[in-house]
Amino acid sequence: MSLSRHTARAARVVGTSVAAAALAVGAAQTAFACSIGDFSAAAVCDAGGHGVIRVTDKDASGTPATVSLYAQLSMPGGERHVDTRTIEHPTAQGATVDLVPLDWSAGATFRVHVKAGDQVDDDIRPLVVVPDETCEPTSPAPTTPSAHPTTTSSTAPVTQPNPARTSTEAAVPDASSGPSPAGGGTALAETGASAGTTAIAGAAAALVITGGGIVVALRRRGASASG
Repeated sequence: MSLSRHTARAARVVGTSVAAAALAVGAAQTAFACSIGDFSAAAVCDAGGHGVIRVTDKDASGTPATVSLYAQLSMPGGERHVDTRTIEHPTAQGATVDLVPLDWSAGATFRVHVKAGDQVDDDIRPLVVVPDETCEPTSPAPTTPSAHPTTTSSTAPVTQPNPARTSTEAAVPDASSGPSPAGGGTALAETGASAGTTAIAGAAAALVITGGGIVVALRRRGASASG
């Protein structure tokens, strides 16, 4: 009888412990399970000044999620799908992804749908509305021209003519244009040689004629004396 009582008490203790452990595991699983509450969306301007819908996933379980963006049209119930992105590695601290809308203007409304495994298939609430302050894309700073532009022409110095040197050189006559020194010219030397030769030839001819006349006279005189 006493043994049965102790056995029953032990069984109750074991059952209570198992139940507590099951509850703890269930609570832990619930705490780390992915839910639509882990997601949020906002209309912001990115680093380049462009309007985007930024979705943040704070899912501690790390379940990959696919988020899709739909633009709400003016017609009742009308919308258009504009972008879809995937968050591969969400964390409890938060992982973000930017969805790019086609139209970005104040008052534009967008719906963001989340699909994360078999745990989440729902929309982020409320809908995202673009605020009145629109984004302004940043443009690159204009290039300021240099105060001292670089020239591509040659930097070799240009030599300017020296007026004094030019006038001096102009005053000196060219050696080829002036008369040649006396006795140094080729033409005069040739002319002088020709004149001397002519005179000698004339004198020789005169002597020959004179000699011939004397010989003839002497022959005539000898012939007269013989007769």
